[in-house]
Amino acid sequence: MPPKSRAEAMGETREKLIAAARKAFAQKGFSAASMDDLTADAGLTRGALYHNFGDKKGLLAAVVAQMDGEMASRAQAVASQATDEWAGLLAEGTVYIEMALDPEVRRIVLLDGPAFLGDPSQWPSQNACLELTKQTVGRLLEAGRMKPVDVEAAARLLNGAALNAALWVAASDEPRSVLPKAIEAFHVLVSGLLLDPGQA
Repeated sequence: MPPKSRAEAMGETREKLIAAARKAFAQKGFSAASMDDLTADAGLTRGALYHNFGDKKGLLAAVVAQMDGEMASRAQAVASQATDEWAGLLAEGTVYIEMALDPEVRRIVLLDGPAFLGDPSQWPSQNACLELTKQTVGRLLEAGRMKPVDVEAAARLLNGAALNAALWVAASDEPRSVLPKAIEAFHVLVSGLLLDPGQA
């Protein structure tokens, strides 16, 4: 077997650090996870962490990006099973909100992420979701399913509603009781965009 290239070795190091950090952040939270927690499990040094991510916050950003991407993929997979594009849009937002009950998602993405990385709507992973929502909204407008509205405005408000509902659920002392209220309100708000609300 030929020796690994520098790029392959760096990629493996990054993957190990992200996996170790994801485990530590889920168990202890970002603040309580020590640099040793983040490197020892991966069998690496602090130097490897600094070289690949700059600092602990940079590593958190990488973990959040990975998890946010997984959340988006899961939501899109559910949406693809829906009966039509409008039902898919609702399903995608709903499953995103439901993921706030996942302990790992709740702690890392929805609690520590905003606390230490700032406004989630500015994260690159969220911008990728926004682009997909814009495409869906555009198709629904062309099909005459939605009221005439600016595509980007509608997409940003749809994504924002799902994200803020998930943040509310995650921050709640009673997330399981808050979840159905959040989903019901999300459906009511989103259905206001339908040309005929009775189709929701």
